[in-house]
Amino acid sequence: MKIPMYQVDAFATKLFEGNPAAVVPLKDWLPEEQMQQIAAENNLSETAFFVKEGEGYHLRWFTPLVEVDLCGHATLASAHVLFNELGYEGKLIRFQTRSGELTVGREDGRLRMDFPADDMPKAQAPDDLFKALGIQKTKEVYKSDDYMVVLDTEAEVAALEPDLRLLKSVEARGVIVTAPGEQVDFVSRFFAPQSGVDEDPVTGSAHTKSTPYWSRRLEKKELEARQISQRGGSLSCRMNGDRVEIIGSALTFLKGEIQL
Repeated sequence: MKIPMYQVDAFATKLFEGNPAAVVPLKDWLPEEQMQQIAAENNLSETAFFVKEGEGYHLRWFTPLVEVDLCGHATLASAHVLFNELGYEGKLIRFQTRSGELTVGREDGRLRMDFPADDMPKAQAPDDLFKALGIQKTKEVYKSDDYMVVLDTEAEVAALEPDLRLLKSVEARGVIVTAPGEQVDFVSRFFAPQSGVDEDPVTGSAHTKSTPYWSRRLEKKELEARQISQRGGSLSCRMNGDRVEIIGSALTFLKGEIQL
């Protein structure tokens, strides 16, 4: 059996930037174990699978280790494949997911995703979190399924060289580290060795958590963000009530087939 697969650079304005995601369109679901094996074989931070359901699609995301509840860059990549590779002609794509209905539309040559906002409460972080990041304890730590640590400067975020083995022991999906940006409103990095991703190049779902914080702190509804990983990627973020709109670009890098 041959199944098409695409690799897309999400949140990228040129190839080899942003976050690579694999996208696997299916006519019918494969066994969950097999989808997890495909994700592990791809060894990308996320592999997305979707099946057409009614007027929309059911979308699922897998890291090399686990299925996750929300992934922004692989949602962007999936919409890019539908619009640009599979000839989807509608104005809006509706995805049914573990996080409810997500929609993706076009806006000024880019793709706009609509996600639920995750306004994280303050939290007491374990000492191992600070040790793993190599930073002094800070009062600004927040927690939902991820931890978010707020630092003072972009340079501090860029300089982080975390102890990934110790960070893996911290109970969370992953860890966002963020600070005011020098050229944009805010910057971040995202580490998730707990989920099989040491450092994610660009993390759309993390911006559903960081955007409410920075919107409130900067008193702005529309913000420009940059994830300053080695590859790097740019996102426009917009607060809309209890939703976060995340806008970015994507490019197809590879088209191929899985042979099962």
